[in-house]
Amino acid sequence: MLAAEQKIIFTGPVGVGKTTAINSISDIPTVGTEARATDETAMLKHKTTVAMDYGMLSLGDGQKVHLYGTPGQDRFDFMWEILTQKGIGLVLRLDNRRDDPLEDMRFYLESFRDFISDRTVVIGVTGMDIKNRPGLHSYHNRLAAMGMKPPLFEVDPRQRADVKVLLLALLAMLDPGLRR
Repeated sequence: MLAAEQKIIFTGPVGVGKTTAINSISDIPTVGTEARATDETAMLKHKTTVAMDYGMLSLGDGQKVHLYGTPGQDRFDFMWEILTQKGIGLVLRLDNRRDDPLEDMRFYLESFRDFISDRTVVIGVTGMDIKNRPGLHSYHNRLAAMGMKPPLFEVDPRQRADVKVLLLALLAMLDPGLRR
């Protein structure tokens, strides 16, 4: 049984929908730390997360899951370590439209290796409706080469049901008896 309050971290590159996913699933108005993008990120979007995003999901029976989104830019990687403290799992968000989403996956799994080594991770890929290569099988193959087999889903971060699938998969890996 999970404790009454837990913490899950959303991470991934800039613009993959971490903020959007938290906004989609949170039961409370989310808190964000977006600022005007002033570097190469400005070519992708006008604002970017510089510290964190925060939302909360009530599971019932008094259980709450706090949702924290990391900044996507690796120059803010000092926040990654801060935000993962006391976290129970990681949601890795990837965008198939990026130049090398398989390398993005490798980079983030490597960057969070210590955190996920004794916790769990699920992966959600977006943009496959626009760019269908690499396919999910390519992600599975790369994960197998890395000696990993986390749940992997195609998700739209704007759709609450898609984000819910990610969280339920993560929570089921942590506590197989958990029901929502």
